[in-house]
Amino acid sequence: MPRDKYDKYDSPNPRRTHTFMSAEDVAAGKKSTWTELEITGTVRNLGPDLWKLQHLTSLYLNLNNITRIPPEINRLTMLTYLDLSSNKLRSLPSELGDLSQLRELLLYNNLLRMLPFELGKLFNLQNLGLKGNPLSPDILNIYNQANGTQLLLRYMLDHLPATGQSFNSTAPTVRPWIPVKAADKSRPSAIFTVMCYNVLCDKYCTRQMYGYCPTWALNWEYRKKGIIEEIRHGAADIISLQEVETDQFHNFFLPELQRDGYDGIFSAKSRARTMTEADRKHVDGCAIFFKTSKFNLVKEDCVEFNQLAMANAEGSDDMLNRVMTKDNIGLAAMLETKEGAYDSASSLSEAQVKQPLVVATAHIHWDPEFSDVKLIQTMMLMWRLKQVMEENFTSTASGAVDVNSIPLILCGDLNSLPESGVVEYLLSGKVARTHTDFKDIGYEDALQKIHASNDKDSFCHDFRLNTAYEKDIMPFTNYTYDFKGIIDYIFYSKDHMNLIGMLGPLEEEWFRQNKVLGCPHPHVPSDHFPLLVEFEMPARSLPGSQGTPPLVQYR
Repeated sequence: MPRDKYDKYDSPNPRRTHTFMSAEDVAAGKKSTWTELEITGTVRNLGPDLWKLQHLTSLYLNLNNITRIPPEINRLTMLTYLDLSSNKLRSLPSELGDLSQLRELLLYNNLLRMLPFELGKLFNLQNLGLKGNPLSPDILNIYNQANGTQLLLRYMLDHLPATGQSFNSTAPTVRPWIPVKAADKSRPSAIFTVMCYNVLCDKYCTRQMYGYCPTWALNWEYRKKGIIEEIRHGAADIISLQEVETDQFHNFFLPELQRDGYDGIFSAKSRARTMTEADRKHVDGCAIFFKTSKFNLVKEDCVEFNQLAMANAEGSDDMLNRVMTKDNIGLAAMLETKEGAYDSASSLSEAQVKQPLVVATAHIHWDPEFSDVKLIQTMMLMWRLKQVMEENFTSTASGAVDVNSIPLILCGDLNSLPESGVVEYLLSGKVARTHTDFKDIGYEDALQKIHASNDKDSFCHDFRLNTAYEKDIMPFTNYTYDFKGIIDYIFYSKDHMNLIGMLGPLEEEWFRQNKVLGCPHPHVPSDHFPLLVEFEMPARSLPGSQGTPPLVQYR
């Protein structure tokens, strides 16, 4: 969920006013609130009680004789405005860089010759006042350029003394493996792992979006090493990736993973079809990789949500103007297990070994203001997956194929919280037609074709799914300055698979100790963390025994 880089900020300085409560207000029990403090005169030293006022948003210490600002100033984490002008400061504490909400820092007319490089961490700063200081020519040459504040902040962040691999912090500890249940050794089963990972495509990974991260750590040539290291460390049998640029799939991910024994498929967002070949290279999409020692690819299918929206608009302007204009996609790989997927395949027939498995991934629209679009895209995904199964599978029994007779794994960046209509719909199999996520927009007619049902109160899907990660296991899968939460998921068919274990979260203490404002970070190459789970999928029973369901196979 990207941060809003256009959020408003108004400097408090030109409009400072003082309001006094009337006697009537005091008598009525009205409480006073103040978030600004001004100390002006001939002050030389600042008392320690000042740093206890952690509610302050503006602090005016200008026009004094202050020679030192103590490190404890970093306790005033709510500050957006700090004026230290016209004092006798010869240096600044590096802890000023911890005040990440600062929008204005005024240092005019002091005795500063150097600035701490930690000021580069003030990525929200819009105005840095430096005139009237005997600063070095290197600093002044940058500062005096157009957009000098931002250029200087970038320079300082990129040149922190402890740059390189350490970035003034240790690497995160290895994420723990969390066992859920032991595999059943009494029967042959396919045992395999699945990874879901939004790798953050290069064109979105900008200083404007992630100003707290050094430029060199945002660079694709740097990040791609950490990303492929994450993937190789997980060594999953099936890998689902989102935000993969077209050129990066063909020239980086595919060749790198083919060397490790994988093959893969990819589809770009729908806009790619209208672009020139040169521009198409930079369009991102979804990819699925699988180990060729364990799986065969039988077929693949791309789900284009904007095309489905246009085909099912049924006269709905909102379906055309809100849903069709978002070109997110889903991708499905129809796999077939091989002997290498089983812990013991010697007792299995060929029909039992070649078990179908549908793996789907999706990247749902990001904007929180479009909860209706997120939900409809998810509904379209499930509708299309049902169609894929009905079109590509057949049963030894007569009649339509039951979608729950085919194992399904659904991974993705759904850009939806666990309490959302999207997750409710996937897990419960239905969502109320009046759900607040529809935003009171009348999609009823447009959704009838996709979700024809006898249920007059809900839109339903036929799949029976569980989630691999409960929200108490991973407190966040996406970690940025403005948003920290769960938006990435792995769902699986509860009738076919048992969850054996999963990769746990990054240690929260690491974020606190190292004052990590958000990711990406020199030690974390994406703003998302990969999910990794292990499944057990028991082999199918031999046909003919009483109560054995009919075998399902590809057409």
